[in-house]
Amino acid sequence: MAIAMTLNGKVHSFEAEADMPLLWAIRDLAGMTGTKYGCGKALCGACTVHVDGEPVRSCSFPLSAAAGKSVTTIEGISGDGSHPVQVAWRELNVAQCGYCQSGQIMSAVALLQKTPSPTDQDIDLAMSGNICRCGTYTRIRAAIHKAAGSAS
Repeated sequence: MAIAMTLNGKVHSFEAEADMPLLWAIRDLAGMTGTKYGCGKALCGACTVHVDGEPVRSCSFPLSAAAGKSVTTIEGISGDGSHPVQVAWRELNVAQCGYCQSGQIMSAVALLQKTPSPTDQDIDLAMSGNICRCGTYTRIRAAIHKAAGSAS
C-alpha cells in the first residue's frame, strides 16, 4: 500500500503496511536515523516526532495515520543545527549519553511553539513523557528556558 506524507518538507510515498509504525518508515524506509527506538510502547519519548506540529510517539503511531500529513523529525527542525533549542542544548551540554536527546529536543520544540515563555511547571508537564536514563532533567529545563530567551 502506498502511503504519502510530507516528511521534513518533502513529499514521500512509502510502500508499506498501513499498521507499520511511523518510526520504522522514517528509519528503515526513509533512512533518517535521528529518531530513536526506545521502548516500543510510547512510554519513553525517544521516538518523538511532530505530526502536523504535534509531538507524537512514532513507535506506536501507525504509518496510515500520517497519510497526507506533515511529519517533522529531528533532521527536519534544522539542517545545520541552528535551531535555538539545539543551540541551547549544545551551549549547556545537556546530552550525556545522548540517546534520548532527539526525542527530548522534539518535545521541547513543540512546547516552545505553543508556549514561547514556559514556566518550570509548563516544562515539567510537556517533558514528562520523555525519559532520560542519565538524569539530565535540570540541564534540559535550563536549555528550554535559554532557548525561550528566559534564562536567568
